[in-house]
Amino acid sequence: QVQLVESGGGLVQAGGSLRLSCAASGRTFSMSAMGWFRQAPGKEREFVASVSSSGGSTAYADSVKGRFTISRDNAKNTGYLQMHSLKPEDTAVYYCAARRSVVLSLYAERYDFWGQGTQVTVSS
Repeated sequence: QVQLVESGGGLVQAGGSLRLSCAASGRTFSMSAMGWFRQAPGKEREFVASVSSSGGSTAYADSVKGRFTISRDNAKNTGYLQMHSLKPEDTAVYYCAARRSVVLSLYAERYDFWGQGTQVTVSS
């Protein structure tokens, strides 16, 4: 089992930056690929970024490529999403997720564990 707790969300002006953290409990985190997803009001949950268990492979949604960076520190059982050049359309609840596989995935249904989410609001 992996339990996930996100932090680092908040209110930021357009063009600003935030770093989200995802603290994981459980001994299997280092063997779990993880991802970040987001859900804006009235919209479906969408993929943002994913990283393999080792951190060696990453993937990004086109909408965040070049602005967001996903990373992880397995020694600290923590994943991160560094967000730069934030836009109002990035406003959403951001969720981290982990899966029982070392391989990253872009698909929410392939993740086994989810955090409770953290709100990110970008003002124009």
